[in-house]
Amino acid sequence: MSQSPLTDLDSLKQEALEALAAAATPAALEQARTTFLGVHGRFTALLKALGTLPQEERPAAGRVLNTVKAELEAALAARREALALEAARPKHPTDFSLPGRRRYLGHLHPLTQVTEDIVRSFRKLGFAVADGPEVEDEYHCFDALNTPADHPARDTQDTFYLDTPARLLLRTHTSSVQIRVMRAQPPPVRIIVPGRVYRRDNADATHNPTFHQVEGLYVDRGVTVGDLKGTVEFVFKELMGPETKIRFRPHYFSYTEPSFEIDFGSPLTRKMGREWLEIAGCGMVHPQVFENVGYDPEVWTGWAFGFGIERIAMIRYGIPDIRLFYQNDVRFLRQF
Repeated sequence: MSQSPLTDLDSLKQEALEALAAAATPAALEQARTTFLGVHGRFTALLKALGTLPQEERPAAGRVLNTVKAELEAALAARREALALEAARPKHPTDFSLPGRRRYLGHLHPLTQVTEDIVRSFRKLGFAVADGPEVEDEYHCFDALNTPADHPARDTQDTFYLDTPARLLLRTHTSSVQIRVMRAQPPPVRIIVPGRVYRRDNADATHNPTFHQVEGLYVDRGVTVGDLKGTVEFVFKELMGPETKIRFRPHYFSYTEPSFEIDFGSPLTRKMGREWLEIAGCGMVHPQVFENVGYDPEVWTGWAFGFGIERIAMIRYGIPDIRLFYQNDVRFLRQF
């Protein structure tokens, strides 16, 4: 009498499952499949042996063998999928929260592109990016920055005030963030503050009630105007081209002393028919501002400067009207 194909079936199944699970590569998995489920495999031989059983035993034996075959094929498929997933994983640790390399839909707004270029230039010099609230109080926006109560910038004709008991306002410059940063940490400080600001300007070709600024602040021992000039030249040459020239003109700001206006000249300004164009304000941080935030002005010195992002974008791209940035006209935006 022929031996039943069900003899030692459990041990053969267990051996096959262990071999499939232990396969560490696709090649090893294929070898295990061939050994047990291939044309000449050990389990396939049991299926072929069904014909040697008596007629009345074949249906029951067939059902048992088919059930085991289904288990082995499921284990084979699961292991194959696991190996494929393992092969697709990065070989080194990866932060999947980082932005992708490609943007499949749309592109960055021109103001965002310019902001990222500005941030990139400052990061090369070791500056960190800081941020703060757009709804401010008078202390951070004016008082701490040595701006007296009768200064024109504090008039309702120039500043958007909110109807609140605390007399909150929409910040008129990102300089308010430098106060928050200096009050929160001891020197040295090296930050830039890109962000949206608000002023009561009528919308025309060069003004808008909402626009964007970048504030730069550097505080340390022995900081001089020379450090300020070197930083300004580096950043604007990166933004406007290597032929860019910078000059400082004396000016007045309540929170810097001495204070300067920054002009620059480049092939871009000459295309506009101008040899020099005013682009930013700057100066050494006023000693009173340091005292307001708890810094000793006898120990620490620093500079600050700020400029409008829209102005940079308009000059770089030859845009004649600031309002184009805010009209969401896709014919305009598709050009960048």
